[in-house]
Amino acid sequence: MKWSFKQLFHRQQEDQETQKNGVILVTFAEPKHVVSEQFRTVRTNIEFAGAALDKCQVVMFTSSVMSKGKSTVSANVAVTWAQAGKKVLLIDCDLRRPTVHATFRTLNLEGVTTVLTGKSSAHNIVEQTFVSNLDILTSGPLPPTPSELLNSQRMANLVDWARDNYDIVVLDAPPVLAVSDVQVLVPKTDGVVVVAKMGKTLKGDLRRTIEVLKLAKAKLLGCVERVNVKRGDRGYGYGYGYGYGNEGTK
Repeated sequence: MKWSFKQLFHRQQEDQETQKNGVILVTFAEPKHVVSEQFRTVRTNIEFAGAALDKCQVVMFTSSVMSKGKSTVSANVAVTWAQAGKKVLLIDCDLRRPTVHATFRTLNLEGVTTVLTGKSSAHNIVEQTFVSNLDILTSGPLPPTPSELLNSQRMANLVDWARDNYDIVVLDAPPVLAVSDVQVLVPKTDGVVVVAKMGKTLKGDLRRTIEVLKLAKAKLLGCVERVNVKRGDRGYGYGYGYGYGNEGTK
């Protein structure tokens, strides 16, 4: 895969902006907005796909590479579950480029990494948000070896604790092709959703992503397609449409 300097620079800028300011919670700011309805459709389709599984309580969102919208999708879908009356925990498992703390305007002094290193307990540092029924667990300080922490028994214990205390657990995970973090998280999840940007995510990248997830024995729930729109939604600074379905993985 080859990228021009301009493409790499644009992706880096977009990534840095998201880390600094978080993602836009259109589902909270304007629940009647057409994009909010599309996120609710994504949620519904995940539930339909999950109905074929023994359980679909822990759902992981990932992408092929960075800056494809997986943090936007995971946060907004988590909000729609909370709005539907579910008790939801959103965990920032991207221990390299976290965004959840910025999205929900909180500090990132403690979080997943402090739990996984034994410095704190999840029940003491989980934070309530301005969204009813939605709690978050931020990434915490960035560690030198994220994959080793995520592959630890403490991470398994953290997910088990979340299962016992929440109806839905959403994991915002790193991109599949960038690092091995997602593969070690797969056994701890019930299903995986891949986020792709139409016209930007290379088909080869998407195929390799699906292959890696299948090798890790992930239960794929589908692909959320992020579409850039030429007009509309300008007040949010992005303008996305979302489609849901397995067709995007072919």
